[in-house]
Amino acid sequence: MATDDSVVTGLSGRYATALFDLADESKVLDEVANDLRTLQAALDESEDLARLVRSPIVSRDEQGRAMAAVVEAMGLGELTRRTVGLLAQKRRLFALSDIIRDYTKLLAAHRGETTAEVTSARALSEGELNKLTATLKNVVGRDVAVEARVDPDLLGGLVVRIGSRMLDSSIRTKLQRLEIAMKGAG
Repeated sequence: MATDDSVVTGLSGRYATALFDLADESKVLDEVANDLRTLQAALDESEDLARLVRSPIVSRDEQGRAMAAVVEAMGLGELTRRTVGLLAQKRRLFALSDIIRDYTKLLAAHRGETTAEVTSARALSEGELNKLTATLKNVVGRDVAVEARVDPDLLGGLVVRIGSRMLDSSIRTKLQRLEIAMKGAG
């Protein structure tokens, strides 16, 4: 078994744990993690793809065929392709992002790392990610696995979440705070 129940729970946790266990057994933990990062980046970048996995209107077969074409075109590994196919067959594609997040948590726990969920207004470069990872490692005192996401609505800055702690230095939040302060002053 991959981990205890405190790391991941619910539907996404069950699928992530099963995928993690199969990947561990097949010695492809990192390959699956890379596949899932690629898939999450595609979901973040393509509103059409995100809509496809969330839509209850698209039939099971249509979702399955479309996702099979997408993962094939991306060159994802066999285990990842089979998992996405199973999710389509079971009408569970809506949980794909949560499964990816939970797999990342399981992998981090397996490695003795802490997972930091980092959301930025634009994709961070490899250098920026490395610098952020090193800074977070110093703050937390242990290895940190960074799970990066993009949310253009932030306008700028970062939102970093490690466990129950959150640091929000986004411009959007600063503007909201300024707006509230100005309402109080008027």
